[in-house]
Amino acid sequence: MQTVNGLLMLRTALAQLRGGGGSPRSRIALVPTMGALHEGHLTLVRRARAAADHVVASIFVNPKQFGPNEDLDAYPRQLAADAALLEAEGVALLWAPTVEAMYPAGFASNISVAGVSDGLCGAARPGHFDGVATVVCKLFNQVQPDVAFFGEKDFQQLAVIRTMARDLDLTAPHVDAIIGVPTVREPDGLAMSSRNRYLTPEQRAAAAALPRAMKTAIAAIEGGAQVTATLAGLEAALIAAGFASVDYAVLADSTSLAPLGALGPTPARLLVAARIGGTRLIDNMAVTPRQS
Repeated sequence: MQTVNGLLMLRTALAQLRGGGGSPRSRIALVPTMGALHEGHLTLVRRARAAADHVVASIFVNPKQFGPNEDLDAYPRQLAADAALLEAEGVALLWAPTVEAMYPAGFASNISVAGVSDGLCGAARPGHFDGVATVVCKLFNQVQPDVAFFGEKDFQQLAVIRTMARDLDLTAPHVDAIIGVPTVREPDGLAMSSRNRYLTPEQRAAAAALPRAMKTAIAAIEGGAQVTATLAGLEAALIAAGFASVDYAVLADSTSLAPLGALGPTPARLLVAARIGGTRLIDNMAVTPRQS
């Protein structure tokens, strides 16, 4: 595996991977990450390997998606260990740009995606999804992948990226080549996340209440229970389990992320963000639509 941290080096390495002359152009898959890799990231890499000739992974802790009181400085950085994991999974190229390479002096552009970015985590973290859309658009332009893979755990992020690609007519990858991969979970159901390492043993044990409460709420909603009362019960269950607060618990349309007051015939999603100790956990699960 080759590791590069400058744009000229990246372009040279990509040209070598794609091949030239009379041979067919090699297919490139991109797996963007912020590092601190776990089994969820490696699952994305395996899906990417099955879909392309070569996998390019990126590691970049993007300062533009962190708010002033968030954990940018504390966010785990372990490039050597992450590189070893990626190499063991058969990644051909690791793009690990410096902040200066990604945002050179005088950088003044910003991508804002209205609608899907407005509520949920967008309301709790102003400017977060502008930072996500901007850096992912840059990664797409830098790598020009045929296909890109993202985890569904960050479901709103995936919706923002797909909308951005559609609205800007991106062709590499085009919107249908932005693939969401189901959330990878711990044995007790907690969604894998780099932030889980912030939890104390007691908090980690209590955190398993999040997927349990979500499954209970989904079963109730699919069974015809009133949505508002069910979500209030979910929030109460999390507080009783040791969570400090619940940022949101929303039943939403799977495409637009517009909140739903009742389950209808189109695909829906239950999305939750809650805080335990100093750690903010997010999760989402599909809700089976009502048959008409």
